[in-house]
Amino acid sequence: MEPMPKLDRAAYVAGMREQLEAMLGRVADAINDAKDGEIIAGSERPVFDLFAEFRRTAFEAGLQMRTARKICQTRSEAPA
Repeated sequence: MEPMPKLDRAAYVAGMREQLEAMLGRVADAINDAKDGEIIAGSERPVFDLFAEFRRTAFEAGLQMRTARKICQTRSEAPA
């Protein structure tokens, strides 16, 4: 089996930056929206869920980028 090409780290980070910043904005909103005296209890679950969603999205994006590089590589090596 041929090795998979690596994904372009800079392109991956650049592509995810907007989503990361949006997610962090939602984290701030969840913390701010929690009731006084219940900041941890009122925001912990929404923040956990936001990070879980971002983790899944980030992982899927990386896998897709790496797989796409392999597909492009395979197509460019195919006989015409």
